[in-house]
Amino acid sequence: MTVFLFLVLVSAGVFLDTTEAQEDLSKLSDNYRKGVELAVKQINSHQTIKSTFLFFKTVEKSDIDGGFGVSYLYHRFYLKATKCPKGTVNANPSKCAFRNDRPLIDCGICYKIHSGEIQSDPKPYVHCVHKPQLTQDLLKMRAEHCKEMSYANGSPSLLASKKP
Repeated sequence: MTVFLFLVLVSAGVFLDTTEAQEDLSKLSDNYRKGVELAVKQINSHQTIKSTFLFFKTVEKSDIDGGFGVSYLYHRFYLKATKCPKGTVNANPSKCAFRNDRPLIDCGICYKIHSGEIQSDPKPYVHCVHKPQLTQDLLKMRAEHCKEMSYANGSPSLLASKKP
């Protein structure tokens, strides 16, 4: 009986380990989804990319409410290669199965969003690298870059204005 229970637990553990579930992009808020779409577009536009990459899963995310409809977002996530060739229109996981023979791409992005639109100032930061090449130094560089872009709200706000 003990051996049977052990085998069930081990096989369940292997199953959970090998089925690292893909998150549904539609479950992300619009603000995060727009950032993912920006990164996917950038990755899939590279000349060396042969197959379509799609969102796979979030690693971490955070946001700061800047007030007046402004948010500052950071999102780290994985992209995964699919079996669909580059240029596939309306690619999604139901049409384009994920490949397991290619490394994930680890992306870290930070950007300012206002009223649902990514702002061009400051320029959105998109840094993606194949996961095997990701080092602690690269992670530190990403974090420092996003902190430098921390969008200091040093300009006068409505609260600092005086009535005439």
